[in-house]
Amino acid sequence: MEIAQIAIIAAAIIIGLAALATGIGFALLGGKLLESTARQPELAPQLQTKTFIMAGLLDAVPMIGVGIAMYLIFVVAG
Repeated sequence: MEIAQIAIIAAAIIIGLAALATGIGFALLGGKLLESTARQPELAPQLQTKTFIMAGLLDAVPMIGVGIAMYLIFVVAG
């Protein structure tokens, strides 16, 4: 295999794993939000705010992965 093919396969793996990890992260985050809100309903607004902040940070993971994948496709493989 030449370097361009390896770079494209690596980019596909990076994007796939980033999407998988983000899905798992959102599932855990949502589950913990529901669990903690059920335990202490009076803290629901504070928990929701912190959950939205964490969701924004969690969205950065696939964006970084896409950036690295685009680098591999356009610079290394190109």
